[in-house]
Amino acid sequence: MRPRIWHAHVMTSVVGCTALVLGVAGSGVAQAQAQAQERDLARQVLGAGDGWGSAEGGTTGGSAADADHVYTVTTWAEFKAALAAGGDAPKIIKVKGMIDAVSEGCEAFVTGGYDLQQYLKDYDPAVYGNDQVAKGPQEDARVASMANQDSAIKANIPSNTTIVGVGKNSGILGGSLQIKGVSNVIMRNLTIEAPLDCFPKWDPTDDNNTGNWNSEYDTVVVYGTDHVWLDHNTFTDGRYPDSERPVYFGKVFQQHDGLTDIVRGSNYVTVSWNRYENHDKNMLIGNGDGLAATDGGKLKVTMHHNRFDGILQRSPRVRFGQVDVYNNHYVVTEEQKDDYYIFGVGISSQLHASDNAITLPAGASVGKALKRWNDSPLTAENNYVNGRLTDLIAVHNAEIPSEFLRSGAGWTPTLRTKVDKPRAVPGIVANRAGAGKVC
Repeated sequence: MRPRIWHAHVMTSVVGCTALVLGVAGSGVAQAQAQAQERDLARQVLGAGDGWGSAEGGTTGGSAADADHVYTVTTWAEFKAALAAGGDAPKIIKVKGMIDAVSEGCEAFVTGGYDLQQYLKDYDPAVYGNDQVAKGPQEDARVASMANQDSAIKANIPSNTTIVGVGKNSGILGGSLQIKGVSNVIMRNLTIEAPLDCFPKWDPTDDNNTGNWNSEYDTVVVYGTDHVWLDHNTFTDGRYPDSERPVYFGKVFQQHDGLTDIVRGSNYVTVSWNRYENHDKNMLIGNGDGLAATDGGKLKVTMHHNRFDGILQRSPRVRFGQVDVYNNHYVVTEEQKDDYYIFGVGISSQLHASDNAITLPAGASVGKALKRWNDSPLTAENNYVNGRLTDLIAVHNAEIPSEFLRSGAGWTPTLRTKVDKPRAVPGIVANRAGAGKVC
């Protein structure tokens, strides 16, 4: 990890919606400064005891930035330039308005003669079959076009950085934010529309040789990074919901990947007071069964007071990590009720899910809220479904005995602030979660 850089500065620590002044005190000038900083979202840090992100030194982002390292940006180019400036010195980037990472459209990335209609003709299973991966001039052109998009829409977030949206309607459209191999990052009050993969790949051999479309670009990926706080953001497919994607070869032309994936030995992350809306694959915590060497003992993540509305799966799907999930509200839509899951139990995971609220449409299987990928015990207690206390593990085992789940994650979370009653959670997060609603 890159070293953290600390500067003496007035900061505020946020616990729930209470700001506590840290640092300089003892004089009228200092108190006035502290009051001013308390109102400055960019200077706030994660409060003590607020999830795994508060452990082992806490998460302060760029709160100690000096005046030369505070940037206000209104374009994607300005945003990327601000990220690159100043190395790992603490920095604050204020995003003003909605910044479009793909303002010129997918056509700007096309090269090598790529043409979707020709691609569909070349790899039509009736012509190409399903026994080999796609090869040939159109696949080569797709790869080259994808490389153009990749370099344009990815933005690398450095250590000791705070990124905040200004006001109630600021954020990023179509960018992929890479928090990779760094330390100490805060992102708050941003509306982030998931990047649209302009050039999905057709894999004829996928899905038991029936073929599938595969896409790139997570919206936010935390990769090999420690101490991250994602707070009061709205993550959404926005203008491009999966329900409006076309169907080719009998499969949805999938153009989205994960919304917030936390992978490859990342550690000490708090995800709080966000809204996740209208998306398929939401959050992977650990992205491979064979990664015990990098992920074992890490992937410590807390998720609390988030609202998940219209998310089909992975909220989260966990491998290896001690993951604390409490006081979230999950809303499953009528269209999703036959093919959804909320909590994915993966290899060596230690998921502790309690005090959550789940809203299901009539006829939806409660047992599907849990999905077993590997035989790892979990704790699921004091969760409410449609306003009623429900033992999620018992119901799952009764409805889906072939995926029998064992109870008992083997640890008890201690890094929690206020735990609200599950029946109150839907109203609380509806009023306070997401961009534009930060205290």
